Amino acid sequence: MTERHASEFTLGEKIVEASLRLAASGGIPGRWFNKALPEQSALTPAEAPLTLEIVSHCWKYSEFQLYQLSSLVNYPPTALQVVHTVFYSEEDEDTVRLLDFFRTMSVENVRWNFQPMAKEELFRRAIGRNRAAKATEADWVWFTDCDVVFHEGALDALAKQLEGRQDYLVYPQQMLATELLSKDDPLILEAKRHPRLMELDLTRFSVRKFSRATGPIQIAHGDVARACGYCPDLKVYQKPMPRWSKCYEDRAFRWLLGTQGTPIEVPNVLFIRHAEKGRYQQGSQLSLLRKTIRRIKSALIGR
Repeated sequence: MTERHASEFTLGEKIVEASLRLAASGGIPGRWFNKALPEQSALTPAEAPLTLEIVSHCWKYSEFQLYQLSSLVNYPPTALQVVHTVFYSEEDEDTVRLLDFFRTMSVENVRWNFQPMAKEELFRRAIGRNRAAKATEADWVWFTDCDVVFHEGALDALAKQLEGRQDYLVYPQQMLATELLSKDDPLILEAKRHPRLMELDLTRFSVRKFSRATGPIQIAHGDVARACGYCPDLKVYQKPMPRWSKCYEDRAFRWLLGTQGTPIEVPNVLFIRHAEKGRYQQGSQLSLLRKTIRRIKSALIGR
C-alpha cells in the first residue's frame, strides 16, 4: 500500500461516516448489523493461566511506547501470558529503533509481536485492530494506545478479573492519569533519548474514572474478537488514509457489540496525557486546533 492509494473521504464516504456516527449514538441497535456476534452464553469462560493480547499502534509516539514496553519488562505478569502486538511503520525511524531494542529482550510470560504496516494503513487504526482481532489466539484482547502503561500488579489483577467471564467487552473503570503534559515536560524529554528501560513517578498521577470502554481501554473477549473482528464491514473504517484519522470506529465497535462494556477493577493502569500530538503534522492549522481543543477540554472537564 503506497500513499497514492490512500485518499481523504469522498463526499459519499463522509455521508456514510456521519450516518454511522449518528447510528452509534443510539436509536438503531448495532447488533442488527453484526450477525457474526456469538451468543454471550456461548463464550468460552477462560481458565487460568489466561492469555491476553495487547494491541497498540505507534506513529511518532516512541517516547510513550517506550514506557508501555518498559512496564512489561519491569513488571512482567505472573498470572497470565501476554502477546504484545505493536503496529508501526518502518518510515517512523524512532519507533523502529525502539522496537529493535525491545525485540531482543526475553521476558517471562511476554511475547513480542511487532507488526510493520504501510503508514496509510496505520493511520486508520481499525485496520490493524481488525487484523489482530481476526488472527488472535488469546482468551482476551486489550485494544489500547501506546500512552497507556501497565504498572506493578496491573496485569495480574486483570487476570483474576477475567477468569471465567463471558462478557463481550470489559474495561478498567479507573486509571491513574497525568495532567496534560507539554512537549518539554521532563517525563517526555527523558523518553526521547536513546532507547532504554524507563520507570514512571506515580506521584505525578491521579485517579481518572471512566463510564464506558473508550478506545484505549477496550478489552474484548477472544471469541468475540475472532468472530467479529474490528468493524470489518464498515468500509469507511477499513480504508487507508493519507494522515492519522480520528478514531470514531471505537464507538462503532461498542455499538456493534451492543454494549458500553462492563466496568472492572484493575489497579495501576496509567495514562500519560499530553497536549502535543506527534501523529499530526506539527505546526499545521489542524495540529494547532487539536491542541487548543485538548487544552480547553482538559480545563473544563478533565479530558
